[in-house]
Amino acid sequence: MTVSPVSPAAAGSASRDLSRARTALTEAYEADDHLLRYSSAHVAALRVAAAVLAVRARPVRSGARRRVQRNAWVLLSEVAPEFGEWATYFAAGAAQRAAAEAGLERAVTPREADDLVQAVETFYALVESSLHLTTQPVLPRSTDPQSVLAQPWMQAS
Repeated sequence: MTVSPVSPAAAGSASRDLSRARTALTEAYEADDHLLRYSSAHVAALRVAAAVLAVRARPVRSGARRRVQRNAWVLLSEVAPEFGEWATYFAAGAAQRAAAEAGLERAVTPREADDLVQAVETFYALVESSLHLTTQPVLPRSTDPQSVLAQPWMQAS
């Protein structure tokens, strides 16, 4: 398999996205509340997908007609078909994430939150390996006390 060279800008963007994913994943690991654990893990998955998109997606010139907007999971399936099943899995959890962020206690069980954290950890490792980027070999022991969900870069999501 040949690996296409990645531009320094794309590599930098992907590395930042992976770093942000790691921060969200750390928050998920440390959260006592299963709703926060679920939503933080889902945010981490989105950041991992953003890293792939930074490296693999190509800008489309806008023509006379506007293109249909597609979410990160649809784009991920298109530009990295090897992650299509992951995209489907995480897309299916988007409504649960929204409900968890709204504080709906029954939206997610603690087991579902734990399973999602583990799935994101696996997804992260696969993406990091496929992009040939390394950000942080081990999970850090602590995180910034400010919630990942309150970060300015999260507000646009």
